Amino acid sequence: MAMEITARSILFFTHLMVLFVINDAANLSKFSAMLFPYGKDYVGHKATGRFSNGKLVPDFAAAVLGIKDSVPAFLDPNLSDEDIRTGVCFASAGSGYDDLTPKVFNVIPISKQIDMFKKYIERLNGIVGEAEAKKIINHSLVIISAGTNDFAFDYYDVPARKLTFSVGGYQDFLLGKLQNLVTAIYKLGCRNIVVLGLPPIGCLPIQMTIKLKIPIRTCLEDQNSDARAYNNKLTNMLPRIQAQLHGSKLFYADIYKPVIELIQNPAKHGFVETKKGCCGTGMLEAAILCNMKIPLCRNASEYVFYDSIHPSEATYKIRNQISDA
Repeated sequence: MAMEITARSILFFTHLMVLFVINDAANLSKFSAMLFPYGKDYVGHKATGRFSNGKLVPDFAAAVLGIKDSVPAFLDPNLSDEDIRTGVCFASAGSGYDDLTPKVFNVIPISKQIDMFKKYIERLNGIVGEAEAKKIINHSLVIISAGTNDFAFDYYDVPARKLTFSVGGYQDFLLGKLQNLVTAIYKLGCRNIVVLGLPPIGCLPIQMTIKLKIPIRTCLEDQNSDARAYNNKLTNMLPRIQAQLHGSKLFYADIYKPVIELIQNPAKHGFVETKKGCCGTGMLEAAILCNMKIPLCRNASEYVFYDSIHPSEATYKIRNQISDA
């Protein structure tokens, strides 16, 4: 994805299957990564709320842009004025575009994330003044990612939405929610917005386990096909939204192709295991099920996934290299 943006800060919304979360700061959910071995290879070797062994998309993106090395949660009680100036994370793991999704894990919905953004603007105004705050927000890079949880938990695994929607209908439903989110943050001053597509959902270890892909574990092509169809619709929708929002720049970030490349050609990129996570059996463990009492693989950098849902830090590094190639 080629982008010509000189960002002054970086902001993250909704949920990414790999995103630094604020559930621990909010003290709302048991879908938490505030326990070891999460953060095992992060600075200080301690859990920070990131669902991985190390850094995630926000951290790498901020570093590439030359903003800072890591991105804190907005609800972090130790947030400094400099953190506010250079960007924060509003995203909540377990959340999604669908209002039903955050209720599953009792996490922060999109509506509350927008409310937090408004509070962020108030604090930024107090630090640098309204005029400068407006400039910072106008020149910020906003990254939005969701949809994986919506499909995995509300459509495939606990098919509550399957009773109401066809696959295509649910895709359109989620894209409508996304458009509402983009419009809302645009009205609050954001102009440079990156929207991530869906990964190959059918290749998540937990999805293979739920569909009883044991002992022969293979990706679920029906779920991957749905993800590709959603991504095609998303790429077609973003230019239409941009045309409606004067001065906006909307970008699509393809995460499907880089991840499927790692899964299909692991040795080429230094990986050994693609069908199980590093934590425990790698087939089901995530959040509180991935803890100090659970065995851990010796080298997480050889695993595409760290737990049964979330990628390892090595995956993020190499995925970014593939995306930029």
